[in-house]
Amino acid sequence: MAMSVTIKTPDEIEKMRVAGKLASRVLEMIEPHVKPGISTQELDHICHEYIVNELQAIPAPLNYRGFPKSICTSVNHQVCHGIPGDRMLKNGDILNIDITVIKDDFHGDTSKMFMIGKPTVLAQRLVDLTYEALSLGIQEVKPGVMLGDIGHKIQSFVEKNRCSVVREYCGHGIGRAFHEDPQVLHYGKPNTGMELQAGMTFTIEPMVNAGKRNVRLLPDGWTVVTKDHSLSAQWEHTVLVTDNGYEVLTLRSNESL
Repeated sequence: MAMSVTIKTPDEIEKMRVAGKLASRVLEMIEPHVKPGISTQELDHICHEYIVNELQAIPAPLNYRGFPKSICTSVNHQVCHGIPGDRMLKNGDILNIDITVIKDDFHGDTSKMFMIGKPTVLAQRLVDLTYEALSLGIQEVKPGVMLGDIGHKIQSFVEKNRCSVVREYCGHGIGRAFHEDPQVLHYGKPNTGMELQAGMTFTIEPMVNAGKRNVRLLPDGWTVVTKDHSLSAQWEHTVLVTDNGYEVLTLRSNESL
C-alpha cells in the first residue's frame, strides 16, 4: 500500500507545534463571542482578523478548493464544512467551529463544540460523548498501533452509547499539506490498516450523529447534513506520534488529554 505519509523531522515537528498552538488559540479567543444573536459570518470575520493580524498566520480554508471563508461553522444537524453566513445563533443551538491555520508552511487543524445558551439534555450528551470518543481515539496512539485500532475504539464506544459514526469524512495526515495520507477512519476493525510510526502527524476528528449515520451534501457543494436531521457533533485535534505515545499539538490551555 504505497501512501505518501510524511515522517516529520524534529525541525518540522517544532513547526507543527507552533501551528497547532496557534490554531488552539483561535478557539480560545472566539469563545466569548459565541452567544445568541451573533451570526456565523461575524464569527468568521473575527477569526479571520485574529489569524491574519494577531497570529500573522494564514487561514487554510480560505479559497481551499474554492471554500469561500476562513473557518467552518456547522450548526445543529450540520455535520461538517458549514459555510459561515448570516444565520444568527440562538439559545439551544450547538456549533462546531473548525480552525486550520498555516504558519511557516505547516498546518495546525482543530475543532471544538460550543453550546449557545442552554443546550438540551440530548445535545449536551451528544457533545460530551463525541469528546469522549475523540479522547479514547487519541489515547490509542503510539508506534506499532494500527489505524484500525483507533477507528474501532471510537466506533465501538459511540455505538455502545446508541449514536452513530459518520463514515464519509475522516481524519487525515497533515503537515506542509492540509490533507496528506493516511486517512484516519473513525470506524474499523482492530489490527487493520497502516501501522503508526513515530514522527507521523494526523488529525482525529470523529463526527457523531444522535440519529442514523447517513449524511448528504447540500447544493452549496460544501455543507454536510444528517439525512434524518438529527443533531451531529464533532471535535478535532492534530496529534503527533511520539517514540512512546502521542502528543496533542492543538491542546487548549484548559484541556488535558
